[in-house]
Amino acid sequence: MYQAIDDPYCYRGTDVLKNRLGLRDQTALDQFEAEATAQRFAEPFPPGRFSVSHYRAIHRHIFGDVYPWAGRFRSVRIAKGGSMFCYPEHIATEMARVFANQSSLTALRDMPAQRFAAEIAHFLAELNAVHPFRDGNGRTQLAFLALLADHVGHPLDLDRLEPDAVLAAMIASFHGREDRLVELIRGLIR
Repeated sequence: MYQAIDDPYCYRGTDVLKNRLGLRDQTALDQFEAEATAQRFAEPFPPGRFSVSHYRAIHRHIFGDVYPWAGRFRSVRIAKGGSMFCYPEHIATEMARVFANQSSLTALRDMPAQRFAAEIAHFLAELNAVHPFRDGNGRTQLAFLALLADHVGHPLDLDRLEPDAVLAAMIASFHGREDRLVELIRGLIR
């Protein structure tokens, strides 16, 4: 669970995110979100150039039926597990930097699998540290990674994905240790 102070994204006096159905029970919201996002994951994702705006469009595609703020950068400070993410006033700048530092699509296409895994692990680690949305960052990262990997000829087998291993690798990468994330991605490349 995220920690945020004076969170305008939640109903007053609760930790329940404001949503399109007005659900104020976390269990009901979780169920609605799971159903709505599962349907969206089954649909084609929006095309784009693997840019910041494309990343935002993917978040909006996944969560737009659930949250009115889907695809918009968050306006509150959040932390998870004691780790503070990028302050909201720096998100736009940091997202531009992260995407500008990403290797070109041509370079990614020409990389051997191990180098691709290392390159994309670093990109994901930086993207995760920014955590631009109030919720749904991990699922958006995964969708974007899968689309990008497929586009550049390094398709991923997401059926081999182990959520606990991903979480552990992402936490380690937040603290500068990207080796677990590199190996995890390398193990998913078909």
